[in-house]
Amino acid sequence: MPQTLRPTLGFLLHEVARLLRRRFEQNARDLGLTRAQCQVLAYLSRCEGIHQGGLAELIDVEPITLVPILDKLEERGLLERRKDPSDRRMRTLYLTDAARPLLDSILSLGEITRNEALDGLSADQRQALADTLLLMKTNLLDACTRAPAVLPSACDETPA
Repeated sequence: MPQTLRPTLGFLLHEVARLLRRRFEQNARDLGLTRAQCQVLAYLSRCEGIHQGGLAELIDVEPITLVPILDKLEERGLLERRKDPSDRRMRTLYLTDAARPLLDSILSLGEITRNEALDGLSADQRQALADTLLLMKTNLLDACTRAPAVLPSACDETPA
């Protein structure tokens, strides 16, 4: 008889994140920007002057994946690449004045999307969820600094 599978924490987190992304894309469709472009603008608003490689690391993509996103945003006049005065090979990233109104819309749509996801949760439940996720993130960041977990082998078990 097959065991009823309950969704695991990782599965649920992945699905919720996927659906949040999908819903944000639906909400942001009229902006004429992709979710990835919105994400780049939002991150850049918090750390203008960052190098392309640093931004790629922040948003967890390969630098080569970020380049076409930056190209499109630059073509639309929403960001500019400047030569780094300390290293001419590097480019630093800055929002343009044209990006500011769009950024306000992006942040508002993010809040709308989050509120849709959290509908039915009290303020205390929302805070408890945020606190729990922050603790999980901290735990995993700490765990990532250690060696990978190793499964015990049958040889390691002591007889009872």
